[in-house]
Amino acid sequence: MHTQTIEQDLSIARTELSSGIHGIVEQLSAIRNQSLIQRDRAHRPPKLPSKTAIARVIEGLTAALFPNRLGAMDVAAENIDAYVAITLDQCLSELNRQLRKEIAFSATEQQPVDAITQKALQITHEFAAALPAIRQLLDTDIEAAYEGDPAAKSLDEVIVCYPGITAMIHHRLAHALYRSGAPLTSRIIAELAHGLTGIDIHPGASIGRRFFIDHGTGVVIGQTAIIGNNVRIYQAVTLGAKRFPKNSDGSLVKDNLRHPIVEDDVVIYAGATILGRVTIGKEATIGGNVWVTRDIPAGTVVTQ
Repeated sequence: MHTQTIEQDLSIARTELSSGIHGIVEQLSAIRNQSLIQRDRAHRPPKLPSKTAIARVIEGLTAALFPNRLGAMDVAAENIDAYVAITLDQCLSELNRQLRKEIAFSATEQQPVDAITQKALQITHEFAAALPAIRQLLDTDIEAAYEGDPAAKSLDEVIVCYPGITAMIHHRLAHALYRSGAPLTSRIIAELAHGLTGIDIHPGASIGRRFFIDHGTGVVIGQTAIIGNNVRIYQAVTLGAKRFPKNSDGSLVKDNLRHPIVEDDVVIYAGATILGRVTIGKEATIGGNVWVTRDIPAGTVVTQ
């Protein structure tokens, strides 16, 4: 009798819960539909690229770029090239699927399937062709980190342990996609790195060879920033915008040049904030916690 009473109570609870969930689903549906109307998506709400799928793509591409350190540890040396080939095929195929979603989502009007497929294929091919150059750039970043940090014991330690290198692997890949015409997918990659490392680099930022972010937490580098070769920055550095111009309708002006230019061989210490389209001249040193909103001549040392 006691067991029967428990089963009856559970049945009643399930019925009440189901009824409550149904009401919540209806409310969420109404809110979602209103949101689609506000965003002019009511009649064509295309799917966004999947953050989870793109994370798998980046994990695979990282393994293909550094198979001996960030790839499958149990692959024999004579099978490395085959492992890289299989991994690249899987990653690039998935990337192409996500790019098709981005292109369909971003289109201002209905696009023929063939046009979407062709554009996604073009971006995928351009990106794939850039991978050897990306690996070479990353090697210079790894060397800069090893040479710039007395705590680093080996290049291998830098590859597997340093958040700045993790962020730069993501950024080099994201920047290539950004330049090829995939701003949404590249932004997702940047935000994956942001979540992993605390380093926020917009995929539009242009960064030269031998770039070293030491420690890294809290670093912010804006969309239109340009960074030269052999630059070193520390945690909590911001290369940001000083002001945000508005259009006549009150909306923010998009994509204007609003972030700093940092020339070659510059060092920027922890907590420095550099704002606006200013130029930090070659071989300048910006001290910790300094606020900079004007050009800094080459070779200058700026402190509080």
